Amino acid sequence: MQNNIYKEVIEKIIESIDEGIHFIDKNGKTLIYNNAMAKLEHMNKEDVLNKSFKDVLKNMEIKNSTLLKVIRNKKEIKDNVQKYLNKDGKEITTINTTIPVKINGELIGALEVSKDMTQIQTLSEQIIKLNDIKENNRKNKTKEGYNFSDIIGESECIKKAINISKKATKSDATVFIYGETGTGKELISQSIHYESKRRDKPFIAQNCAALPESLLEGILFGTVKGGFTGAIDRPGLFEQANKGTILLDEINSMPLQLQAKLLRVLQEGYVRRVGGTKDIPVDVRVIATTNENPVDILNEGKLRKDLYYRLNVIYIEIPPLRERGEDIILLANKFIKKYNYKLNKNLIGISEKGAKVLKNHFWQGNVRELENTIYSSMSLMENEDVLDEDMININEYKTNLSENTYIIDIGSKPLDWIIGDIEERYIHEALEKSGENVTKAAAILGITRQNLQYKMKKYNIRINR
Repeated sequence: MQNNIYKEVIEKIIESIDEGIHFIDKNGKTLIYNNAMAKLEHMNKEDVLNKSFKDVLKNMEIKNSTLLKVIRNKKEIKDNVQKYLNKDGKEITTINTTIPVKINGELIGALEVSKDMTQIQTLSEQIIKLNDIKENNRKNKTKEGYNFSDIIGESECIKKAINISKKATKSDATVFIYGETGTGKELISQSIHYESKRRDKPFIAQNCAALPESLLEGILFGTVKGGFTGAIDRPGLFEQANKGTILLDEINSMPLQLQAKLLRVLQEGYVRRVGGTKDIPVDVRVIATTNENPVDILNEGKLRKDLYYRLNVIYIEIPPLRERGEDIILLANKFIKKYNYKLNKNLIGISEKGAKVLKNHFWQGNVRELENTIYSSMSLMENEDVLDEDMININEYKTNLSENTYIIDIGSKPLDWIIGDIEERYIHEALEKSGENVTKAAAILGITRQNLQYKMKKYNIRINR
């Protein structure tokens, strides 16, 4: 009786998870094939269960089957990127972990857990194409991007950051930039590149939080045909940025295993494509950025200390806008001029009361939030020629997710903590409302599944499965 209960519970678990599950016995017959795998491969479970694996997936070459490889070699294959055609002839991309299953030391079959990465793979290829387009555009122009003349500010703290950045243009040393979201880290990075001796070579930026490790590694270092199923010969961003600069944004989000490979590239000056054996020399200046305090990410183990010290040859800290009080109106006037042209307006400035509103706001989103506020305010104006206090459209963070009101002692906690606390609580509520289904919870919150998983990791939120 108890065994039947265990069996029923396990079957429920297998059918409720988002990952595909496929188990074959040592003769290649499918014994377990869950709904997620059937959906991924566009197969009917009845056409797969108790059938020979070789007869079912005829579009896949037998030699490329990780399940059959594990049966033959009796060794685990972990985090393997695989491309193949499903029943309808559509190419799908998965990340698989395949393990041999043994009882009393005897092999009885192989189990594969698959995550559908088709959309992310398509996105990564689009990123590569966009980088290729940017590179072609760069070759057809004498100059593109920002330089120091684009940076507006008279406060001492921003002047200090600019001064260090200008000194950084005179060498090829790696640069580590810390600044909150919206402070202008890429603007500083591009300014360093376009005023250095590398100005006529590529500047390529990659957000390290945008893609999972297996795809990010291929994008950074390239791939070799045959290196894994569906792989083609493709140079990575380091090769594309040769003689130029590569910006690694949100370096603290890069998986630790990939950080070790990046460290080796920085130390040796060579890259090795995924699946390749050849070392390819590259001459690339690296600029890394983080939106979290370096001390915190080191203490939390998000960034390897040896990599941090290798990157942190020149350290630049960009101050948040709230510490640049005298720059707020300077920047606001710059954005008014910009959007006068775009919106066909004719504003001549900001009223005294309007300036006071702008100066008193906390600007959690920094310069980016200020620009969006000016853009939004000007878009709603009609015939006014001055931006007054009642015309300033500062978007407050609101949600209809819950009727609960959170009361927080704002006198004792910084705004970053308050925003984080509210965000964490809403994530818990969304997971509760969705029955701890991550995909449904992401839809409730209006964000992507990947973004929700990133935030769950950030707040150490686990689901009870």
